[in-house]
Amino acid sequence: MSQTTTTTKGAGELVPIADRMRYMQVFRLSLALAVGIVAVIVGDRLEAAPLVLVTVTTAYLGLSGLSHLAWRVSRRGGLALFGAMLMLDGVYLAWTSYATGGVASPLRFVIVLHLVTVALLASYRTGMKLAMWHSLLLLVLYYAQEAQLLAPVDERAGAIGSPFVALIAYTLIFCVVAIATSSFSAVNERELRRRRVDLEALAALATRLEGVEDSATVSETLLDGIVDAFDFERAVLFGAPTDEELVLLTHSGNVNAGAAPVEPGSQSVLGTVLETRRRLLVTSIDAADDRWLADLLPGARQLVVIPLNAEGHAIGVLVAEHSLRAGSRIEHRVVTMVERFASHGALALRNAWLLEQVRSMASTDGLTGIANRLTFNETLTRELERAARGSEDMSLVLMDIDHFKKLNDTYGHQTGDDVLRRVAATLKETARVYDTPARYGGEEFGIILPRTSPDEAMLVADRLREAIAASGDDPAVTVSAGVATFPLDAADGEALVGAADEALYASKHNGRNRVTRSDRAQNPANLTA
Repeated sequence: MSQTTTTTKGAGELVPIADRMRYMQVFRLSLALAVGIVAVIVGDRLEAAPLVLVTVTTAYLGLSGLSHLAWRVSRRGGLALFGAMLMLDGVYLAWTSYATGGVASPLRFVIVLHLVTVALLASYRTGMKLAMWHSLLLLVLYYAQEAQLLAPVDERAGAIGSPFVALIAYTLIFCVVAIATSSFSAVNERELRRRRVDLEALAALATRLEGVEDSATVSETLLDGIVDAFDFERAVLFGAPTDEELVLLTHSGNVNAGAAPVEPGSQSVLGTVLETRRRLLVTSIDAADDRWLADLLPGARQLVVIPLNAEGHAIGVLVAEHSLRAGSRIEHRVVTMVERFASHGALALRNAWLLEQVRSMASTDGLTGIANRLTFNETLTRELERAARGSEDMSLVLMDIDHFKKLNDTYGHQTGDDVLRRVAATLKETARVYDTPARYGGEEFGIILPRTSPDEAMLVADRLREAIAASGDDPAVTVSAGVATFPLDAADGEALVGAADEALYASKHNGRNRVTRSDRAQNPANLTA
């Protein structure tokens, strides 16, 4: 658990702890070099013997190296080690400043450089804490000199004034430098954190989109991700699945989802964004040109209108209302990131539509648009299993167009195709919601009727027959039908199709344009045939 926590904390920092440790090691080596140069310049004015200065510097560098090595070996406690070494830096800088001239030592300016470096590497909070630490150490040195624990250096204050005035001056300098650096660092840090959060939200959205396939879920995932990431009050997502007209895919917030679609006007923002494939920032909606959008978002102001671009054209439009006060402008960063979100969502939505189209083509008959033979077989198997589990009836109607060959010979195959489409459309419109009409083969159709008894199936089949006979007279057609019911007439799918097929041919044999019920229930020998 501890390792996971450490990794998470490190991942949340703008500058990784490894880079901080490495940069500070370089700084400390440079500091040791600076101490050596200043010691040579100061010469006989040193408050500490050169050997002591070398020993302290060597010990300081040794502790720094050991802490870095310990972190590299264990990869734990990096932040604690970093903080401890900053405190050691302060002690070393305070002592070497005293040893090389006190308040007049050039190393006092290195303290300022140390503050700037830490504030940029770590955070503005760390910079402010370090400024207080350096000031406290200076105060300790001052009182140590006053108490004659250390040699006084009053005469070295120079133009700065008395040691106490110099102490106050340096403390103010430290605070001003820390505040100034921290302020600039805080601005950059805040902006970097925002961008990191935006990118993390974008990555999370991409991950969620990878796990969904249907267009409805893709639309909801995209809009929810955008609204959550950028705190939009209201938003609507339009799509053009057929590349012809927009439809409302999903919405968020207080939206009048029941508003009726209205054709956009010539100056419509929706039409403009679709055509130009460029974003628009809109102060308010003109109801004359965007009646539908105005009805969906009544009283909306400060809108961001983003196209969903995929494969060289716009496949939809995102409209979001931000919550800024009147007259304010939305950040360019937000608009840019919303465009990135929309770009990811557009590709996912396009892929979902293509997948749904492929699935539809695989499950429907290309000529008639209703279920094909494969879908018929899969649905029949599924409904039989359900009926068996629930001890329910399930009926099947097989239907054949009467004299279809003669119709083709007389009117031609194109008319024959038109008749097949007309019959399929009539079956789709007349069948119940939970029934499955399918093209079984040639001019033959099958209708699966879940939870339907033999008598109910006869009524449904007869209603379908009558609807087809009344569907048109150019040319007029009739159908013959056969009805069979599970488990009364058959114990499995193959036997059920055979029973319905026998009943169908009985209808043809008895004059066509009629519905016949299977007689296998009355003829037990046929049940095992």
